[in-house]
Amino acid sequence: MRAIGVALPSGPADRVGAPNKVDTLVSLSSEAAAAGLGSVWISQQFDHDALSMAAVIGHAVPGIGVGTSVVPIYPRHPIVISSQAQTAQAASHGRFTLGLGLGAPRTVQRSYGVDPSRPIRHLREYLTVLGSLLAGSAVDFAGQTLRASTSMPTALAGAQPPPPVLVAAMGPQALRVTGELADGTLPYLAGPRTLAGFIVPTISEAARAAGRPAPRIVLALPGVVTADAESVRADAREQMAFYLDVPSYRAVLEREGVAHPADLAVIGDEETMAAAIDRYVDAGATEIVITNTGLGGADDRRRTWELLGALNKDR
Repeated sequence: MRAIGVALPSGPADRVGAPNKVDTLVSLSSEAAAAGLGSVWISQQFDHDALSMAAVIGHAVPGIGVGTSVVPIYPRHPIVISSQAQTAQAASHGRFTLGLGLGAPRTVQRSYGVDPSRPIRHLREYLTVLGSLLAGSAVDFAGQTLRASTSMPTALAGAQPPPPVLVAAMGPQALRVTGELADGTLPYLAGPRTLAGFIVPTISEAARAAGRPAPRIVLALPGVVTADAESVRADAREQMAFYLDVPSYRAVLEREGVAHPADLAVIGDEETMAAAIDRYVDAGATEIVITNTGLGGADDRRRTWELLGALNKDR
């Protein structure tokens, strides 16, 4: 998977005049591939299913990586996630990356009626079981937060090698578990100082101690190339205010020393975007995923993707 991708849906513009959202996301993925982007990353929402969409896109759009950013591990069992992830890997012929997250505790409890207590223990047990399942092994696991048992091997024809597993980990404990048991992290709203001084060294040390390769650091960054930066930034402040109520995001913003999530959004001309990407790569990001590219409308999204595709081809 090449270095620069985009998140889908890209924003409100994706919904304008769209009679079928699956068709819309496939069409946008084709447009991203034609623009030269390396990957598209599908967010999990209450209407569409990210893993199903990743399989559809991976099969319909050749030549572009596809990932989820991210699927909450609550309330889905790892046996279910393994089957879905392997299906996406086979459908895309090996171009899929599974991005997982713990989810916001309040949302998990309110929406799914699931108790998200002991999240780090659950993440450790979840990744342990999932790793075995993706490797094609039967499991018989009884942990403190999770039970899993299969009566037959779990490998899917066409899904080898197993898809890489990334976790949206930003806290110290989650980063250590991720470094030990997964292939990398998907931080969002982590500024360059936080990335270089905390996230990269914490997960990298955990991976080294576990004898694993250097982790992928897939940095998700809100950004739009636009001539109307003031208006787009005002919209960004409104739409991104949600993250102020999520403790994990509040913590990472405080670590970076910014007051609002939109303060980290890259909104401006082509030079502004290119310079920001360079800063994050210098801080340790191995890949960049630009989110919210449709915030200013379809024209700004296309302008943003054209730049990102050109930058991706240069890397």
